Amino acid sequence: QTTSSTLKGAIQLGIGYTVGNLSSKPERDVLMQDFYVVESIFFPSEGSNLTPAHHYADFRFKTYAPVAFRYFRELFGIRPDDYLYSLCNEPLIELSNPGASGSLFYVTSDDEFIIKTVMHKEAEFLQKLLPGYYMNLNQNPRTLLPKFYGLYCVQSGGKNIRVVVMNNILPRVVKMHLKFDLKGSTYKRRASKKEKEKSSPTYKDLDFIQDMPEGLMLDADTFSALVKTLQRDCLVLESFKIMDYSLLLGVHNIDQQERERQSEGAHSTSDEKRPVGQKALYSTAMESIQGGAARGESIDTDDTMGGIPAVNGKGERLLLHVGIIDILQSYRFIKKLEHTWKALVHDGDTVSVHRPSFYAERFFKFMTNTVFRKNSSLKSSPSKKGRSALLAVKTTGPTAAFSASQLPSEKDETQYDLRAARSYPTLDDEGRPDLLPCTPPSFEEATTASIATTLSSTSLSVPERSPSE
Repeated sequence: QTTSSTLKGAIQLGIGYTVGNLSSKPERDVLMQDFYVVESIFFPSEGSNLTPAHHYADFRFKTYAPVAFRYFRELFGIRPDDYLYSLCNEPLIELSNPGASGSLFYVTSDDEFIIKTVMHKEAEFLQKLLPGYYMNLNQNPRTLLPKFYGLYCVQSGGKNIRVVVMNNILPRVVKMHLKFDLKGSTYKRRASKKEKEKSSPTYKDLDFIQDMPEGLMLDADTFSALVKTLQRDCLVLESFKIMDYSLLLGVHNIDQQERERQSEGAHSTSDEKRPVGQKALYSTAMESIQGGAARGESIDTDDTMGGIPAVNGKGERLLLHVGIIDILQSYRFIKKLEHTWKALVHDGDTVSVHRPSFYAERFFKFMTNTVFRKNSSLKSSPSKKGRSALLAVKTTGPTAAFSASQLPSEKDETQYDLRAARSYPTLDDEGRPDLLPCTPPSFEEATTASIATTLSSTSLSVPERSPSE
């Protein structure tokens, strides 16, 4: 009920104060208690000796775990002044609600950050998740999981509005020709008639299977990097007993874009370039799976906007923007499970709410066997995985590019099994420290203070789980 402009203003004032205040505090290691700190500051409309005057109603602004989130932002290469500039310098843009959650979504004008309102339970769950999230990121900064940059609460007129700041998976400056929300479930997973009438509809699993039976072809390196990242993320989510997350997939079709340009006779290329004066993207799909910094090579994203190069069944060149979303829903579904257990027994495996290990397994299989496919004719050059790799395919023509032998064979499919991660090559075998698989301990273990002593160590050894567990 709080008007949007009031909320936007309060968020910007609050974040401006809290980040500025934090930068005056010295850098130090994150301690266990840092995850549970909540800082609160009052913003009277006439101003105070700490806060500026403003033309909204009085409000209180709370910042959760400021030191921990400062560490996360640093880990993702976001400098405090850039964070402040993005969030507080220009007005926030409200997005028409993309999800069914009823949340409000704002995007910063430079396209970097999404601000989403979350329910009390979701904010609480994120707070509980932080120690495990911290350990996982420390061991493995490459992830398609949401990148959380801050959790805040605006208290005004007896209302609490909690917001989380996250990475923006689908940049507005890149036209998404197709959008999918995929769970790996086929039960009622089709976009509604109302959704399909939108100018940019979000399709679901059954639509994908129907419209893209060949899946999306990636070159071998990119495919294996994506598989490893998904595998690790699924095991992490499972260890937190999280379910019902989705893969958000945006498909930018380079060839279609060129055809559209030619038919319009348009000379402007401005719609594809980032807003002027912006640095490289913080969080791109390509970086999420490759971890360029970890490998000591820069990923050239100028011509791909950080998208993952792929090809569809027609041989058209694509750029994919992907990320896992909706991971804060866990608690709701635990409750739902209690009510629908009997129904689940009858409905079998197609229902989207399921026990976490089953959900993770099915999600992973769907992504690595149905959605993304390895295409052996796409050779990638070692450093530049940009358009050049794709042009090779383009020249062979749509039909020649995909002979039956190059589509994933049955033999291939059995390869991608979530559990195989347990017996991954060790560090010494591979000489690639960034490929170390890791799952944080289970939720109960992660939230006990016993970890406090080991938290500063980045190489936490995680006990093997027995199959019965």
